[in-house]
Amino acid sequence: MTHAKAFRRTELQQAVQQRAAHRASLRRAVMHKVTLWLTFAYLIVLALIAFWPTPVDAGAHDTISSLINWLHAHGAPAWVRYRVIEFGANIALFVPVGLFVVILAGARRWWLGILVGFTASCTIEFGQYLFLPARFATINDVIANTTGSVIGAIIALIVLRLAFTPAAHGG
Repeated sequence: MTHAKAFRRTELQQAVQQRAAHRASLRRAVMHKVTLWLTFAYLIVLALIAFWPTPVDAGAHDTISSLINWLHAHGAPAWVRYRVIEFGANIALFVPVGLFVVILAGARRWWLGILVGFTASCTIEFGQYLFLPARFATINDVIANTTGSVIGAIIALIVLRLAFTPAAHGG
């Protein structure tokens, strides 16, 4: 009887492991599909921002400058300047690159998120330099964009770890 109980316990453990593996597989499939759609939408927005004939912040320059002046009048540090805000915006713009690439390629290929971000940024800056005389291609944009990709890749690794760690789902 002891042998039969042990056999039954092993069967139950295997069934539980199979169900957990199936649930993880479904989570991966859903995450992959949603990420593909988000990537598609993001790439359209990125292309519009990157290759708009004039700087996308041209119409907002006065508003942003007024906001910075207001912030300084209310105690913001002197380093809060237009260039800093622009640099931060470029970082934020490229966080999805690292995030989406790592989610789609997998945690083992985390470096692809950074490589794709760097390559895309260089391509954008070179395209702006060649074809958009009203735009400004700068190395600072490449640095900021690549930094955003690094942050996105790190976030993706955390998300993947949390989403697919068995302990997080009772497995």
